[in-house]
Amino acid sequence: MTKYFSVASMQDVLLAQESRTIFEKVNLEVASGEFVYLIGKTGSGKSTILKALYADLPVEDGKIIVAGYRVNHLEHAEIPFLRRKIGIVFQDFQLFTDRSVFENLAFVMRATGWIDKVAIQHRIDKILKQVGIDDLMYKMPHQLSGGEQQRVAIARALLNDPLIVLADEPTGNLDPTIANDILNVFVEINKAGTAVLMATHHHNFLKKHPARVFYCENGQVKDIDRNLVIQKMTD
Repeated sequence: MTKYFSVASMQDVLLAQESRTIFEKVNLEVASGEFVYLIGKTGSGKSTILKALYADLPVEDGKIIVAGYRVNHLEHAEIPFLRRKIGIVFQDFQLFTDRSVFENLAFVMRATGWIDKVAIQHRIDKILKQVGIDDLMYKMPHQLSGGEQQRVAIARALLNDPLIVLADEPTGNLDPTIANDILNVFVEINKAGTAVLMATHHHNFLKKHPARVFYCENGQVKDIDRNLVIQKMTD
């Protein structure tokens, strides 16, 4: 019998920035191996939720647990240990522009404790094949398309075999066709057993890959039916 456990949860969480309350009483949970959308219009606070989950934003009240860590009780020195258990994918890729794809990934691996060069090479080979860009290993970022750069960013997030990938508008800078390709990459990652929480304003993804939805609106996060979300986003 398969056992399910929470890999990310927020319980009655209050989030504020610059003394302004963004969310009150956020309750959210992602189970192991689950694919979940965090949907909302631009400016609705999706990135704020993700930043709180990966300990980049102070929590005013409530409880956040991610990958077994009580996030809002972490000391600053403990944050890197949390982030080794999760993968983070940003809209703007955040690659080192002066390093090849391989060196971008190898840098992260060395920074998180990998030492053996052969093991690093094998891991990078495997992950780049998984995201479909193993032929681009020694290319520089400026030689890659936006979709290819985002695949590198996804590969980087997978290096340490995370329990969950937090993706913040990962297709926001891409045209619709490439955006759908990137969605498919996340779907395959999820099928392999990794939980995915994807923040996006692309409601059409819900038709292509139905999944549970949390909807951000007016300082609240609601677990609602995907068809209702599509209606809200197209109004």
